[in-house]
Parts: sequence; structure tokens; C-alpha cells
Amino acid sequence: MSSPSSDSDAVGVVGDAGRVTVEGVSQRYGSGKDRVTALGPVDLDVEPGSFLVLVGASGCGKSTLLRLLAGFEQPAEGRVTVSGEAPVPGVSAGVVFQQPRLFPWRTVGGNIDLALKYAKVPKAERAERREGLLHRVGLEGTADRRIWEISGGQQQRVAIARALAADTPLFLLDEPFAALDALTRERLQEDVRRVSAETGRTTVFVTHSADEAAFLGSRIVVLTRRPGRVALDLSADLPRSGIDSEELRRSGEYNRLRAEVGRAVKAAAA
Repeated sequence: MSSPSSDSDAVGVVGDAGRVTVEGVSQRYGSGKDRVTALGPVDLDVEPGSFLVLVGASGCGKSTLLRLLAGFEQPAEGRVTVSGEAPVPGVSAGVVFQQPRLFPWRTVGGNIDLALKYAKVPKAERAERREGLLHRVGLEGTADRRIWEISGGQQQRVAIARALAADTPLFLLDEPFAALDALTRERLQEDVRRVSAETGRTTVFVTHSADEAAFLGSRIVVLTRRPGRVALDLSADLPRSGIDSEELRRSGEYNRLRAEVGRAVKAAAA
């Protein structure tokens, strides 16, 4: 992904914009003997502009927590706030899912235009904003392409651009690269980390991969098996700029961090 020609779609970190707080949060599903506690209790305070990775085995509540941050669900107990307010779907956060969930009857540009419309961007400004977003995710010249004409990795780039269409302070990604091949996944990891830094948005990324967590996160939280609780919460002090991604992956610091996270994930799932 490349830097945009303008900063019209960037979000500045001002005050508590993008601060995420999770206070005594638990989530339950079902009722009676079928009632299941999926998450919690969990407490987190996420600094504005940081890149938090939630990592753990399948079923540990990572995606549940992400849905709570997006405002798609309300917690059974506790309180979630984004920028000091209860999260509102489509307003508080841009969300990228495991599958791109694009509208196949629309073009690449049409999918982004629809997101800009929902974000209440004036019609006269949408073309420029759309081109800026496509430039940011490295898809210049694809606005007229049909969704089935582009690769899976490119489709996820469109989904990322769509999630960035609204000036939300929070960027949420739920295992967005799980279905992609290893090379495409690594390229998109680099791109997401760069976009997060460029836009200044607080980013929360869900994964089950210790490697992905170590590469992306400025902070890494490992969740236990269900009900998900915080098993490990650590800052990742790896350099995030001025270093080639391959050099970073070869560094001793990165490999020690990856190993530590991997051990924590295995222990938390036991």
C-alpha cells in the first residue's frame, strides 16, 4: 500500500479519540442449562493510536470481544467505551471481517462509494476520496473492475479501503487474512501495519497466530480458553519503522517475542 496523495481520509489522534476501555466485561449466550459464558471478565485500557493484537486459540472469545468493541453486541456485564462513549455500529469503528463481504454486483469503486455514502461524505467529494482510499491500499486503477475479476488478496484490500471510508477513530480486523496464502498474508500484514500508522487510528486485530501477533502488535493480549480472560498482556517494543520487514522477521527480538507469545497461547489453551 502506498501513502495517499492527500490526507483527507486520515484520522488524527486528539485527546481521548480512539481510546478503548473495557471494564469488567463478560459476555454470555443462551439461557438455562444451555447458557454459555464466552468471555470474561476482561479489563483493558487501550491507548489512542496503538496497535493491539488479541491472540488465542479458536473459541476463546477474541471475535466476541471485537463485536463488543464494534457495538454489534452489548456486554452481559461491564462496560465498553470508544472515545469515552458506548460504541455505535458503523460510527465508532471501521471493521474488516474474515471474509471481504463485498457486494459482487458492484464494482470495486462502487463498493467504496457505498461506504462513503453511508459515512455521509458529500457526493461531490466521493470520487476524490475513493481514489485516495484505493491509492492507500495499492489498488490504483481498479475502480471499474468487478469483484470476481480481482484476487482474494485484492478483495481484502478493497474491504480495508471500505473500512477506512468513514473517519472513525477505531479500526477493527477479525482474522482478515486467515483464508489467504502465506505470501499474500505477509504482504497484507505489512500493509495493515503501515496503514494503521499512517491514519493514526487505534487498531485492534484478532488472530490465532503468534507470528502475526509478534509482527503486527505494539501490544499483545493473549486470551485463555473459554471463557476468555487475559492470560498475558505485554508491550512489543520492536521497531515499527526504518527496518525492512524481512530483517525484522529475522531479528532475535522478533523471534523471542514470537516464541513467548506462542508459549502463552499454548498454555492459555491448555
